[in-house]
Amino acid sequence: MNPSYSPPMMKSAMPASVLSALLISLSAALMSSSAHAQSGEVVGNADAGRKKVSMCVGCHQIPGYKASFPSVYPVPLIVGQSGKYIESALAAYKKGDRSHPTMRSIAGSLSAQDMADLAALYGSK
Repeated sequence: MNPSYSPPMMKSAMPASVLSALLISLSAALMSSSAHAQSGEVVGNADAGRKKVSMCVGCHQIPGYKASFPSVYPVPLIVGQSGKYIESALAAYKKGDRSHPTMRSIAGSLSAQDMADLAALYGSK
């Protein structure tokens, strides 16, 4: 190998100013994403919630529905309920602060993102 050899410079398909602008944009996006992730804030997405709603509709979207476990009680319709309320109720079931066994089991299977997505969906109607 020839130590004095240097490979020919390749011409960039992009002007340096465009490449520089892209790098700056990418850096800003990564910093913003990192700050958002560090804040711990989870933002709900109603479209994603539509894909996760199958466990909810069987009870909470039937007018006048009554569940019979562990006892007979009316099941509330949650469409149009405050998204913050839904999210906090699901979190309370998951933590055990609310005691309904079925809801506790369902909420226990949900991530914080799942809860936020379902809250965004139901809160947006």
